[in-house]
Amino acid sequence: MSARTAPFLTAYDALLARWPVPVEPLTVRTAHGTTRINACGPADGRPLVLLHGGGATSTMWFANVGAWAGAGRRVLAVDLIGDPGRSVHDGTPPGGVPGLLGWLDAVLDRLDLPEADLCGHSYGAWIALEYALHAPTRIGRLALLDPTQCFTGFRPGYLLRVLPLFLPRRTPDRARSYLDWETGGGPRLDPDWRELYALGYAGFPASSPVTGPRPTPARLHDLTTPLLTLYAADSRAHDPHRTAEATRRALPQATVLTVPGASHHNLPMAAAPTVNRHVLDFLTPTHP
Repeated sequence: MSARTAPFLTAYDALLARWPVPVEPLTVRTAHGTTRINACGPADGRPLVLLHGGGATSTMWFANVGAWAGAGRRVLAVDLIGDPGRSVHDGTPPGGVPGLLGWLDAVLDRLDLPEADLCGHSYGAWIALEYALHAPTRIGRLALLDPTQCFTGFRPGYLLRVLPLFLPRRTPDRARSYLDWETGGGPRLDPDWRELYALGYAGFPASSPVTGPRPTPARLHDLTTPLLTLYAADSRAHDPHRTAEATRRALPQATVLTVPGASHHNLPMAAAPTVNRHVLDFLTPTHP
């Protein structure tokens, strides 16, 4: 633990300690580094793999894992490689989308998961959608929480606001200001998670996230995995109503819902009762 990352890792462990269920920390080796997975729920439960948003870490699911594990799911919350968290970037950088998807292939292999359900938030939702298109036989059901760059692009005003985050001399205050702007007018962010995000932003070496274009209509047409999308009604990342309509047009068979009173970053936390209920209902095998 370096002096630079020590405050972040202390905050990470403190937020993980707030999970309402026992947590089993797992690590798996891949060609792209050592990946941390925070697991909970019955070992023989159906696996639900969680992918967090950029900079959010797997600890962000503290308001969700209790409900999902309590319903009998084996919850596996992954720290994304190359992102702040307890995954260690001690391998070859993924380099691009194929490498990122290969990394997730390897994580599921090491966890001995030939098939699982997958849930992602924000950037993690984009990875989840790309992975379901990449390996459809490995994903039973797919839940996306306020997904970005999946069905429409970002609002131009959002991109202008987020641009300073990529400038040098990163400070926690810059990250706090960004989060407070995005959630302005709605429920406040959990203060512990807000601080963890800010410390991770400032305390970890900057790395470029692996990104790619939105899936084309032709690729989306080939998606056979049952899909749930939950959009935050007050999201500033994109126009949630326009994005919901674009999702319905691209995938008429999908379940598309908008959650009131939530912004992009606080959707899984501030709207946890609604999110937890919809996700569990969707994951139930009897769901149409």
